[in-house]
Amino acid sequence: MDKKYGALFTPWKIGNVEIKNRIVMCSMGGTCLFGFAEPNHWDKEAARLLLEVAKNNCGLILPGIAPVKDLVGGKWLYQGEAKFRKLKEFMDEVHKTGAKLFVQITAGFGRSFAVSGLTEMIYTNKLLRKVCKPFVDVEGLTMAPSAAPNRWSDKVPSRAMTLKEIDDIIDAFARVAKKCKEAGVDGVEVHAVHEGYLLDQFTLRYVNKRTDEYGGSFENRYRFAVDVVKAIKAACGKEYPVSLRYSVVSKTKDFRSGALPCEGDGYVEVGRDLEEGLKAAKYLEEAGYDMLNCDNGTYDAWYWSHPPMYMPENCNYREAEAVKEAVSIPVVVAGRNEPDYAAEKIAAGKIDAMGVARQFLADPEWVTKLMEDRTDDIRPCICCHNGCFNLSKYEGTPNLQSLTETQAMCRCAVNPVSMNSRKYRIEKTSNPKKVAVIGGGIAGMETARILALRGHKPTLYEKTGELGGVFIPAASFEFKEKDRALIAWYRKQLEDLGVEVKLNTEVKDVNTLDADEVVIATGAVARTLKVPGAEKAVPAVEYLKDRTLAGEKVVVIGGSLTGSEIAYELYNAGKKPVIVEMKNDLIAARGVCLANSSYLRDFFKLKKVPVYLNTTVKEITDKGVTVITPEGEVFIECDTAITCVGYVAKPLAGRGKQAGDCREVGNVMTAVHDAWDVAMKI
Repeated sequence: MDKKYGALFTPWKIGNVEIKNRIVMCSMGGTCLFGFAEPNHWDKEAARLLLEVAKNNCGLILPGIAPVKDLVGGKWLYQGEAKFRKLKEFMDEVHKTGAKLFVQITAGFGRSFAVSGLTEMIYTNKLLRKVCKPFVDVEGLTMAPSAAPNRWSDKVPSRAMTLKEIDDIIDAFARVAKKCKEAGVDGVEVHAVHEGYLLDQFTLRYVNKRTDEYGGSFENRYRFAVDVVKAIKAACGKEYPVSLRYSVVSKTKDFRSGALPCEGDGYVEVGRDLEEGLKAAKYLEEAGYDMLNCDNGTYDAWYWSHPPMYMPENCNYREAEAVKEAVSIPVVVAGRNEPDYAAEKIAAGKIDAMGVARQFLADPEWVTKLMEDRTDDIRPCICCHNGCFNLSKYEGTPNLQSLTETQAMCRCAVNPVSMNSRKYRIEKTSNPKKVAVIGGGIAGMETARILALRGHKPTLYEKTGELGGVFIPAASFEFKEKDRALIAWYRKQLEDLGVEVKLNTEVKDVNTLDADEVVIATGAVARTLKVPGAEKAVPAVEYLKDRTLAGEKVVVIGGSLTGSEIAYELYNAGKKPVIVEMKNDLIAARGVCLANSSYLRDFFKLKKVPVYLNTTVKEITDKGVTVITPEGEVFIECDTAITCVGYVAKPLAGRGKQAGDCREVGNVMTAVHDAWDVAMKI
């Protein structure tokens, strides 16, 4: 192991519990051992993933949040002994690996509850709301300290909690923690004075308008979190470790408005500023918490808690280091952590451990590979949130995640096996075949990789001189270093597996190939804009291959994710982008996590980048672009127009199975999962 990582592999303690190294797997919605969006039970997929992580040298494991009351059915988590018996058996297996595990327990979501179209339908129909209440109590799921707007929907406001509801939750925390202790769980983590969840909402002045003992003063606003830890300690003993998931600073301007980590955002904090964050940290330590698991943000500033690729790496250290100076209990920090940076901070005594979440979905073995000097074999998380947390929305919509997707949270765009091992697993073939895979993009590379692992003999044909396909220009943004790492990972895996790769080889007739089976993964082509002067515009993919094609003033036609990223890059390069989008919002599509999309929308708003919504293009000339806005015709002067108006599938004719964009235009996740669906059937 490279000595620069050495500090990560030193022991430390939370209370009297010793952890073998400084790597913490943080909780992710979907990896709850008791299930997440269904009546409580034992979740075999979560247990399988977490045990694999334990076997691969993670020090402390925090499963996904366990609501003290089921989201469906309303049963209390402490009810039902069977799952706690299974928990005890599971803990025995975890402890054989040398890892420790804390169960994370949540009070709930409050106004951050991700209201969907179905939830809206139930709530807005009084009869349906009454009929559904025993099964899905929308008012209970969204209740908050005070009446407040929901983060996702104007149609489902939060009501104020009663004192009895607060007392019942405090009691439930104590009961669940005691059952966890009896099952051999090493500690519990309280969720959370963090990310704008329910307990956090009580602490935040802009949400909590109560006038009783749970509102107003500092002590009153933090009373709920204090009462919870005191109840747990009373039930489990003072020595039983209790961690707190904690956002040091809210980074929030207002409801649905976050503060960005860039120059020019001299905002007024409406939530917890650093001064209060440090005061609260000390107060919560005095109340009995044994560890603070730190980041920043709220659902209104979601990109701090769930950093997309636009956020800086190691983005939450400044505040966490300040907390470390203020308290004597251990401090963990999460948020796009890089192990070399974390090791340096740990060695300097600035923090105690690094928290990592989604990288464990992309590669549950990454810690072992780090220890074995196999960093090139670590499949990188690309911060897309497409599989693990694709709660998406745009203007006028609630959360667009489907019920099926909600039940399948914490699946992974680049690793289909995570949380879905019953469907996706490597099964060796008993009938090896020669398989021609045409197209060396993500879908083609993944198809060839899986075929090779299964024992087939794939040959990968790519018409250009390098593997990666359209993902190469897509990964060329400065902030997409993880995308570039994924391409490098694929190239290495194919080489290590001995897959035959034929570059600069265009296949025009599949019938000429010496193959038992053919997989076509030839991707898609850019859609053309059918307006006068369209030929004067630069297609997005061409710009991404050659930045010199853009002048100083650029009209980006299409406010999709790609168009928004291009405009973001242009602005940061000192140029003057203008975005033209025919829909009512930027990135108006399903599947793009709100943490990612809200960063870009907030950035353009802060930087006053002109954005024309509900606008179509009439004509493109050498001098600019004429558009039709809701107010009428507008001419936008520019040096360059870049078109980002989507792609059209273009499969190669002939025999063969299709995978990736040539079958249906999608993203990295659809390409990878498509590849598995095809490769597993050969």
